[in-house]
Amino acid sequence: MRALTWQGREDVRVEDVPDPQIVEPTDAVVRITSTAICGSDLHLYGVLGAFIDPGDVLGHEPMGVVEEVGAEVTNLRPGDRVVVPFNISCGTCWMCRRGLQSQCETTQTRAESKGAALFGYTKLYGQVPGGQAEYLRVPQAQYGPVVVPDDGEPDERYLYLSDVVPTAWQAVEYAGVPADGTVLVLGLGPIGQMCARIARHRGAGAVIGVDLVPERLAMARRHGVDVLDLRDVDDLPEAVRERTSGRGADAVIDAVGMEAHGAPVAGALQRGAGFLPDAVARPFIEKAGVDRLAALRSAISSVRRGGTVSLSGVYGGAADPMPLMEMFDKQLTFRMGQANVRRWIDDVLPLVSDPADPLGVLDLRTHRLPLEAAPEAYAMFQKKTDGCVKVVLDPAARRGPAAAAAS
Repeated sequence: MRALTWQGREDVRVEDVPDPQIVEPTDAVVRITSTAICGSDLHLYGVLGAFIDPGDVLGHEPMGVVEEVGAEVTNLRPGDRVVVPFNISCGTCWMCRRGLQSQCETTQTRAESKGAALFGYTKLYGQVPGGQAEYLRVPQAQYGPVVVPDDGEPDERYLYLSDVVPTAWQAVEYAGVPADGTVLVLGLGPIGQMCARIARHRGAGAVIGVDLVPERLAMARRHGVDVLDLRDVDDLPEAVRERTSGRGADAVIDAVGMEAHGAPVAGALQRGAGFLPDAVARPFIEKAGVDRLAALRSAISSVRRGGTVSLSGVYGGAADPMPLMEMFDKQLTFRMGQANVRRWIDDVLPLVSDPADPLGVLDLRTHRLPLEAAPEAYAMFQKKTDGCVKVVLDPAARRGPAAAAAS
């Protein structure tokens, strides 16, 4: 089959790789019909190469059609249309039963002291082949895949159940926005867009979105978000206080993470680590790695006293300096972590299935491209060119020009 493989820093290629097979009785094989590029895929593309090997298959936002199931998979049958959550969880262990599927004790990568295995995401999370491919072997298929209607609706109505919608739902849940309160969303990429929409849907009195990419700002405006363009703001915390009676936002969602703009020294260290031999880079990142913390520091300064900071953007630094005095003095609450996808499916599946599209899932993808064009798509997404907000790859499509979503 054809699949997107990592080959080196900012070097991904579509190659022939072996077809997946049923290995365990709880496996399924899914023919992928759509698979999206996530912002955290860019971390592999540019930063975390020390934990990935050439030839590893990327991708963790897939959906498709079940081709084959193992003997212990009784909830699926060939022909079912399914979305595959990005974290691999069993559904029955102590963690899963408590709604912490991202910490599944059956698939935890204990050798790396990390949580549940993830599709297409480095040795730190199990080195499981990912879903930017024609076919995908799905472990723990007796629990993980979500069956969605085979109703002729485009994949994008359901695709984001794999990551974007549950991640954003959890971020808003963790933010604990008071009734009619104000939430600030830092970063209006796919996760930030959905956080803002979900916060409005769940009754936030005001949603302020922050970015500096014109197409992202325009998309957020279409969904009723009060946007702040960083290019026009000298002091973001002060601009937020001006909109919130001088206090700051009740809650801030950091949907940026380690890819934040600013912090040139940390950015240089990240890039430099990408050029080191793996044997040198791994201990450096594990023990001394730092993130670009511009977004997180803005969150801490922009939230009101007694407020909450919810982190959905991925951070990977082991030695990040934190402003503990300010955090303590302001009496802040922090919540964070990988999304527990299956925990939120019952909440979000009815919303994405609703013909009225209350979360605007059909207004997120800006580009639909053949899988063969994935290398160019990664570069475009990283550089935010051509109005790119969200890319969906189509393994069945022939190589051709970008298919931009109608706005």
